[in-house]
Amino acid sequence: MGVGDKMKNKADQASGRAKATIGKMTGDRRLEVEGRLQHGKATLAEDAEKLKEGVKDAAEQIKDAFKK
Repeated sequence: MGVGDKMKNKADQASGRAKATIGKMTGDRRLEVEGRLQHGKATLAEDAEKLKEGVKDAAEQIKDAFKK
């Protein structure tokens, strides 16, 4: 994941959290849910990229172990 992707995910998380909070404070259920979904989607994307990087690293370690 590039730096730009990480920054976008963090911005989406913060924006989603803000929307959810504003929605809750104003009683706008739609905005609250939209914010929670946006935050969750960004968090999921970030976690998926971390998993992808972890699998890639594990594959490299296995590959290196067989070279020895």
